[in-house]
Amino acid sequence: MSALRKWFLAGLLVIVPVAITIGVLQWVIGLLDRTLAILPEAWQPDKLIGVHIPGFGVLLTLVILLVVGAVVSNFLGKKLVSWGDTVVSRIPVVRSIYSSVKQVSDTLFSPGGNAFRTAVLVQWPRADVWTIGFVTGTPGGDVTNYLVGEYVSVYVPTTPNPTGGYFVMLRRSDCVELKMSVDDALKYVISMGVVVPNGNYR
Repeated sequence: MSALRKWFLAGLLVIVPVAITIGVLQWVIGLLDRTLAILPEAWQPDKLIGVHIPGFGVLLTLVILLVVGAVVSNFLGKKLVSWGDTVVSRIPVVRSIYSSVKQVSDTLFSPGGNAFRTAVLVQWPRADVWTIGFVTGTPGGDVTNYLVGEYVSVYVPTTPNPTGGYFVMLRRSDCVELKMSVDDALKYVISMGVVVPNGNYR
């Protein structure tokens, strides 16, 4: 029985990561395939070729991103984007949503962007319970009128899905800055502490 249990666990260790990876890829490909719905029905590959091509949405998305990126990278393209931003900024409701999303995307995806600046150790959700957070900047706006002292904005991710989490403002003195890189800290969080960074940060 011990041998069977050992083989069973060994099989799980091999099959589960592969199955989850395949499932995630299938979901992503299916999601991107649905981007073809934006095309007129007569232009969709299923109609033109007569067969469904799995993954064509991925290729189409990549082509669209490359074409748009090439267009907006030149002088004329930048002017068009600036003009479009000006138009959208004059539309009520839409401008609030667009400006918020644009600021986040600029921070995350622009070459000079730096969404997570530093990995820090913070006490969360109560004293003497520690977790890893990421400094995203410093508080601004009206918030600063009510914070006495030096504060930093910290994103505390959830595990194992770091896209969900909490935005908190903490005293800088309450944050222990870690010497590990942001990438290593993210791996540590996502793996629930299983994947320990190998670097010697002392």
